[in-house]
Amino acid sequence: MKTNADLVLGSGLSRDVTFGFLDGKQQSRRHHHPRVVLNADGNTVLRILREELARCDEFIFSVAFVTPNAIALLKQELVEFSGRGTIVTSDYLGFNSPSAFSELLNLETLGINVRIHKAGAFHPKGYIFKTENMVTAMIGSSNLTGNAIVKNYEWNLKVSASEGSDLADQLSLLTQNQLEESEALSQRWIDAYAEQYTPPPIRRKVATAPRTDVDEHLLPIAAEQDLEVSGQSPDSAVSSELLMPILPNQMQTEALKALEQVRTSGASKAIVISATGTGKTILSALEVRAAHPGRFLFIVHREQILDKTIQEYRRVIGSDYNDFGKLAGVSKQSDRKFVFATVQTLSQDSVLHEIQPDTFDYIIVDEAHRVGSPTYKKVLGYLEPTFLLGLTATPERSDGFNVFEFFDYNVPYEIRLNHALEENMLSPFHYYGIADVTLDDQTILDSTDDLGHLVTADRVHHIIDALAKYGQAGVAPKGLIFCSRKMEAAALSAALNQQQLRGKTLRTVSLSGDDSVEQRERVVGQLERGELDYILTVDIFNEGVDIPTVNQVVMLRQTQSAIVFVQQLGRGLRKAPMKDYLVVIDFIGNYANNYMIPIALFGDESLNKESLKEKLISTEQAGVLAGLSSVRFDKVSQQRVLDSIRTTALDSIQKLRGAMQSMQNRVGRAPKLFDFYRFESVDPVLLATKKENYPALVKSLLRIDHELSQDELNALSLLSHEVLTSKRIHEFVLVRELLSHGSVTLPQFQAALLNEGIDAAHRELMSTVETLNLANHGQVDQSRYGIRLANIDGESISADPGFLSSYRSHRAFTNEVDDIIQTGMALVRDRYVAGDPFIVGGQYSRKEVTRLLGLPRKWTSTLYGYKVDPESKTCPIFVTLHKSDDISASTAYQDELVDPSHLRWFTRSRRTLQSDEVRRIVDNEVDLYVFVKKDDAEGTEFFYLGQADSRNAEQTHMSGKNQEQLDVVTMNLHFEKAIDNALYDYLSPNVNLT
Repeated sequence: MKTNADLVLGSGLSRDVTFGFLDGKQQSRRHHHPRVVLNADGNTVLRILREELARCDEFIFSVAFVTPNAIALLKQELVEFSGRGTIVTSDYLGFNSPSAFSELLNLETLGINVRIHKAGAFHPKGYIFKTENMVTAMIGSSNLTGNAIVKNYEWNLKVSASEGSDLADQLSLLTQNQLEESEALSQRWIDAYAEQYTPPPIRRKVATAPRTDVDEHLLPIAAEQDLEVSGQSPDSAVSSELLMPILPNQMQTEALKALEQVRTSGASKAIVISATGTGKTILSALEVRAAHPGRFLFIVHREQILDKTIQEYRRVIGSDYNDFGKLAGVSKQSDRKFVFATVQTLSQDSVLHEIQPDTFDYIIVDEAHRVGSPTYKKVLGYLEPTFLLGLTATPERSDGFNVFEFFDYNVPYEIRLNHALEENMLSPFHYYGIADVTLDDQTILDSTDDLGHLVTADRVHHIIDALAKYGQAGVAPKGLIFCSRKMEAAALSAALNQQQLRGKTLRTVSLSGDDSVEQRERVVGQLERGELDYILTVDIFNEGVDIPTVNQVVMLRQTQSAIVFVQQLGRGLRKAPMKDYLVVIDFIGNYANNYMIPIALFGDESLNKESLKEKLISTEQAGVLAGLSSVRFDKVSQQRVLDSIRTTALDSIQKLRGAMQSMQNRVGRAPKLFDFYRFESVDPVLLATKKENYPALVKSLLRIDHELSQDELNALSLLSHEVLTSKRIHEFVLVRELLSHGSVTLPQFQAALLNEGIDAAHRELMSTVETLNLANHGQVDQSRYGIRLANIDGESISADPGFLSSYRSHRAFTNEVDDIIQTGMALVRDRYVAGDPFIVGGQYSRKEVTRLLGLPRKWTSTLYGYKVDPESKTCPIFVTLHKSDDISASTAYQDELVDPSHLRWFTRSRRTLQSDEVRRIVDNEVDLYVFVKKDDAEGTEFFYLGQADSRNAEQTHMSGKNQEQLDVVTMNLHFEKAIDNALYDYLSPNVNLT
């Protein structure tokens, strides 16, 4: 009878232990080798916790400190965990907040046992994971806090042992003692703890500002809370704030420099794009302080924010109270130095014409995307400031008005959502994409569902269950629920008001555009005061409403627009006192538009399927999006999103036309490829290769003709389809050198690459030349382009005379070529690593692989399974894991991605261990490069899994046509480094979509 040790040693632990403790050259699967976890280079505590929770049967956490943010980062794993879970913590030093204990207690609904240790100085930091035959422990410096498991520099050691080993026995005894020395967490215990709990004072950052750690409109409130802790009164708080110097943060400093450059250049207009909640008011006040105009006017759309804006400006500028005036409603203080007005009041003839057109030197327009409306046109058409600045989070308009043109195409600075999150300017958020309800008749909700399906008892209970699991316990919900239609919002609100959430009856109200402004403001006030839990609506809160205390955003409708998605997400991203983070719960049905979710979350406008898939996988692996925000999908919803990406024509002519028209509006001319790169828009490679060349696309979609000859167009086609797609810098360097000098030698080209950090072999140099002269390309490519860009004679490479002459004499052609070279070099430097042909997790076509390995290009059309090249001693291997039903029996190989370190692979049929190509692979005489895709629906590109070596080769048989037994060789391909778990899960899903 085998012991646990026998079973575990046989599973690879013995080799992992030898590799980790005795011999680093030992071959092992590296599943259970000892690892130091530092929160660096993707090796985070969060990543380890997620990996181990996904494969263990039981876990025990023993940690002194816990924060709600850390629990939120692990929430999806804890929801999906089906084994035994225990968390032991304490009230040591009063660090853990009552809300943290409430979150822990809420985990008991998932079957997780939470206990409070009785020791007065409980300070461990250990995580134990058990399977049937093994125990893994991570012990070190990381508590269960957001920073400790993601950002802080930590020292943790992860080790594994077989069940029955001394280490396993020690850990078992230790955890048993902790359980005996602790008591179960209860609501009664939390209530008693909360009564004596004193929150730590908020640290005041004197002489630093931008106060980006607090929402711009709530700074006085935050200051009041700070000073009340230290015994000061609210009145003194405001005056103290006014005495404090306000200094810009890094992003504001960059924006101010850019604005100064625009102003001093003689421009009279500019617009700054800044994500909701990023401190546009503070930034604009800092800009006015720097510009020190004689008279200043600030124009807003709503009177409600005027007083807050004036208060912020007083804090920044520090001028006398009487220098500030309000022009709104009954207030008509238009004679002050700094005037703050609503556009409604200002546009009145009796008010506007009392002001001389040149009265104000500097005017700022808030929500500047509204400048196309009649009232704004009237006001701004009359006033004549020296400089006009617009502020907006969303410059796009649906009515065709070009906001960028109005501001003379001057966009000195843009603060995107992901940058703002990284700079801690916004509240972190935790997005949970979960499958919408499947009804009793197995109906899956889609965009065609009638109201009856949307308000069934099953769906209401599904919503309540999700709110209970994913919402932050111990914190009263202040949520916005976005629905697909007004009737759904009203009906769901009525249904939810009959339900309880954590023992309390829900209080919700539905609002629509039919409700008066006064009614909306009254309901918003109720939510802010805690008199309501949720407001249900369709779209009236997409913009123009600030409710900083919102801590939940629930999406019960399909994503029709990435812009609207971000607007609705932004309703909860403002920081507020006592707000740890925003919870976003997105109920994902069987919607065709699910692909828009990652576009919105990642700000990825590339329309590139590969880019979206890679971002989904990398975010899943990293665990966090930016800062301490996270994006998680349950398995069903993730598959629905991926299926939507796979089946949607992201690069349709309609989508490309819209993107190109938007870019044309932004830059005021026919956009260049580089414009799309610098503004992080559509993938320039996609644009350049959609048709024969980019000028052809511009002509087709924007109706802008060109003045290029056919030879010039052919050259651009070759540059677009062969050079711009090269995924390395070699081709761009060679074209640049040829256009500069006319000709170069191979050694000179090699030296130019060395300046780029690439020590290129002769094979790489010749492969690059072949891209330009089409040598070794198939006849189809040579006929397609009808031109060569370079020739080689011995060691001398020369530019094609016609190509060089056109470049030097025809400005339009020069601009097109330079655009491709500039864009391509920028893309390569951003996306790829100099000197490495491939990036693990990157996606490559067969054509790209032959180029990057320096293989003959004509192999592309025949390189289906693998190809051994004795000259370069390389062998690329291409594997489609799930074969289509119509392939021949003799090619239906049972390839399998066994685990993140191994691929079970089959050679071609009719091969034996004595076959020359097989022998070279089995004996590891050639470098194996492994490329895998899930199925043919993935397109032509394969994920690169890394280099591998061959192990355990075995000659066997497979059934061919008419059950003929064919020789075949199977073996394990062992990767040099295990692939990321998220990529492994993507390639080997096990999801029931119903």
